[in-house]
Amino acid sequence: MMRAVVLDGPGAPDALKMRDVPRPVPKPGWVLVKVHAFGLNRSELHFRQGLGSFGSFPRIPGIEATGVVVDAPGGEFPAGTQVAALMGGMGREFDGGYAEYVTVPALNVIPFMSTLGWATLGAVPEMLQTAHGSLTVGVNPAPGSSLLIRGGTSSIGLALIVLAKRRGLTVLATTRNPNKAQALLDTGADHAIIDNGNVAEDVRMIFPEGVGGAVELVGTPTLQDTLRATAVHGTVCFTGMLSDEWTVPDFYPIDYIPNGVRLTAYSGGAEDLPQAVFQEFLDAVEAGDVRAPIGKVYPLEDIVQAHQDMEDGSVTGKLVVTVNGHPGVA
Repeated sequence: MMRAVVLDGPGAPDALKMRDVPRPVPKPGWVLVKVHAFGLNRSELHFRQGLGSFGSFPRIPGIEATGVVVDAPGGEFPAGTQVAALMGGMGREFDGGYAEYVTVPALNVIPFMSTLGWATLGAVPEMLQTAHGSLTVGVNPAPGSSLLIRGGTSSIGLALIVLAKRRGLTVLATTRNPNKAQALLDTGADHAIIDNGNVAEDVRMIFPEGVGGAVELVGTPTLQDTLRATAVHGTVCFTGMLSDEWTVPDFYPIDYIPNGVRLTAYSGGAEDLPQAVFQEFLDAVEAGDVRAPIGKVYPLEDIVQAHQDMEDGSVTGKLVVTVNGHPGVA
């Protein structure tokens, strides 16, 4: 048996129930991981709220987890290997990381080596995968270009600041809360912009021709303004929906998209995060060259409070849950 957080159906944060359930048994091609930590993600909030058409109940949520391999019947990973598991149906189509153990397809597992604490390791996988994919697949900015991050105080926004600065980009990041502007600058942003729903004018005061690229994390309410802040031949990547608004009503592209501005999107998986990129980021954190933007760490028993904090938006940075008091190294 193992402890796990079970969601019987959509509901408020207290719909997440701690239970003793059978420990999963891996089949060939799958990996059994002892979970030490996992990050919280807004898609898990959407799943709990019953938004979207993905997943089924009852379900152990969680689209990512970090820990160590217990068993891999197919021989993909030796027991004891440090791994991150993410996406590929985790926590939706099959049980996910909100548990002491999880089984996942081997294709969704990334091995690594690190002496960082598990709270830090648990913060990185999905946050890095989304930020890296949005930057490299979605925007693909030219060296020395500029990047607008709409929704900069989200965990993905903060990770994007780190990655963009390591590529030598000039970074503009937004927040609706003036009290959080300094957090953007402390993470490395060159300009912190207070978002009142219309930042294009502020952006063009800094870059009159517009930014070279942008990542939209707020969602459809601000997307058109983000497009207007972007230069001709610049690219806007639609990645996040912090606003919980997913679609553009009465979308007419010629009216909506400025001439010559490119609109793309990113929604990837474990295959979009190369093992070398993951390891390099962890090594950089360990060396003190970059900081993993962790907002708050909770024990598994506090999962309801963690979800409440995520829903309220009261914490800046990645929310992380540790399992069985594992703050350190396996």
